[in-house]
Amino acid sequence: MENFSMPVSDFGTLKKSSPPASEATREGKRIGEKSRSRMAEEEVQIPRVKLGNQGFEVSQLGFGCMGLTGIYNDPVPEEVGISIIKYAFDKGITFFDTADVYGSHTNEVLIGKALKQLPRDQIQLATKFGIVGFDSNGVVVNGTPEYVRSCCDTSLKRLGVDYIDLYYQHRVDTSIPIEDTMEELKKLVEEGKIKYIGLSEASPDTIRRANAVHPIAAIQMEWSLWTRGIEEEIVPLCRELGIGIVPYGPLGSGFFGGKAVMESLPANSLLYGHPRFQGDNLEKNKIIYSRIQKLAEKHRCSTAQLSLAWIRGQGDDVVPIPGTTKVKNLDDNIGSFKVRLTKEDVKEISDMIPVDAAAGNNVPEIFIPCSWKFADTPQRDGGRPS
Repeated sequence: MENFSMPVSDFGTLKKSSPPASEATREGKRIGEKSRSRMAEEEVQIPRVKLGNQGFEVSQLGFGCMGLTGIYNDPVPEEVGISIIKYAFDKGITFFDTADVYGSHTNEVLIGKALKQLPRDQIQLATKFGIVGFDSNGVVVNGTPEYVRSCCDTSLKRLGVDYIDLYYQHRVDTSIPIEDTMEELKKLVEEGKIKYIGLSEASPDTIRRANAVHPIAAIQMEWSLWTRGIEEEIVPLCRELGIGIVPYGPLGSGFFGGKAVMESLPANSLLYGHPRFQGDNLEKNKIIYSRIQKLAEKHRCSTAQLSLAWIRGQGDDVVPIPGTTKVKNLDDNIGSFKVRLTKEDVKEISDMIPVDAAAGNNVPEIFIPCSWKFADTPQRDGGRPS
């Protein structure tokens, strides 16, 4: 999701200017109007599901908060970001996903302010640690016990909470055994600072070894109609071990919502550096979009709704976390629960876009070395996994 064509210091600080006050006011007004009128609309009930086999229950649709502090667009004003989070909660979304690196820590601060206006015991809060930043060699990752603890303590302060429901290692530190990282996370569980442990972009060997130290509640991976590489090995492993799956980028970084197909990308959007949104790749990928658009018409829904219904159709242990800065898109995502797909429908959609159909890498070059295919860690004896 994240070779950008420009230096990157963190997620979402590409441009710090906020939209004009008038635009912010209009969006806030729209959110307020939606909240007041929602009782007159047909309400969608978002189901509750378990992530993992330890009893962690969440809404079957989560909310990815990264974009609220800028990544694909300008950051939204604070009051708008808080209003969107509160609106999502009012509609039944209780699972919110952030990370310490998003917006150079500002995302966690924003989420913390929103949480103060919501019942904490009804929220499932996920955040992440491990990405230190970026340098000339790529993504800098740290999974040492000292860093794990330091990140947890500072995230608790920024969020203004006593505990984190789900704490992920954002990317795997391949310089140390995964057991070293997991043992510190286990201590944080025992101390009550975190309730459940997650991994993001972890290899099969790393997942299996981590789970042997302490049960993993969820694995966060990119999974969408055009990124399906985890289906052969990761998904079956998670089900063998009783681990939930949280797909990030379930709409293909907005592609299946129409971004770069029907919309113009903002000049500062990091999607300009995404291989699948560039040149010939984009033109080829538009063919995929047109196939999904035809199927969406058949099911009388939007392309985004069909994409989300398809990913949830993979199983009740799958909880996607699309993000947005617009309440109309949030309503559209929630409306995906009105789309009822049979097993035959899910297969038809899958067959329409084969696993390797998309043109271009699913992530910019800078992120490839820290993706799950390269996330094995040393054995405790100093060797590498066989």
